[in-house]
Amino acid sequence: MYIAILDLGVGNLRSVEQAVKTVAANCTVEVTADVARIDAADKIILPGQGAVGTWFDQLEARDLRASLESAKTSKPLLGICVGMQAMFDFCTEDGGREGLGWFEGRVEHFSGLQNQTLKIPQMGWNTVKQMQPHPLWHKIDDAAYFYFVHSYCANTSKPENVLASADYGHEFVAAVGADNIFATQFHPEKSHNDGLQLLRNFTEWDGGL
Repeated sequence: MYIAILDLGVGNLRSVEQAVKTVAANCTVEVTADVARIDAADKIILPGQGAVGTWFDQLEARDLRASLESAKTSKPLLGICVGMQAMFDFCTEDGGREGLGWFEGRVEHFSGLQNQTLKIPQMGWNTVKQMQPHPLWHKIDDAAYFYFVHSYCANTSKPENVLASADYGHEFVAAVGADNIFATQFHPEKSHNDGLQLLRNFTEWDGGL
């Protein structure tokens, strides 16, 4: 099996690569921006850290959007952090950017949504409440702790797509999914045993429920 980690020049790509290699010793795991390699992958991971504007600028500059649009209907996809935020309709960061539109909703800064006494960004461990069963929750307890680093969070009026939530002054989307797509606001590659279990589950997931 070949797993491609999308290289947009941003985020902790090597940490994701190393974590996936740890749980998928029999898989070929590669960080790449090569269209042919991404098109040939059995599974794709969309990581991201930093600003969503830079993420989309690099997506377009490397001519990878068509590959993602094709992959979303044909192979398992895992989004992480900005990789999840990019899947929504719109993000208010960087003056406002249109997202991929795979999930209905907006990504907004915490400052307009939560108790101002909380430090922004949220940086550290938080409990994740599983809202729906999913193969990627296999062997992971409800309300397990995962590691977050973000100033923006996603909100949606489509509860059927919300696979987990977390609370940081207000409830927000911690994981979202549909069909062969699963995405997290938290960083599984930084979340110790439960994060590695989620990545292991992804490597074993066929994209179904």
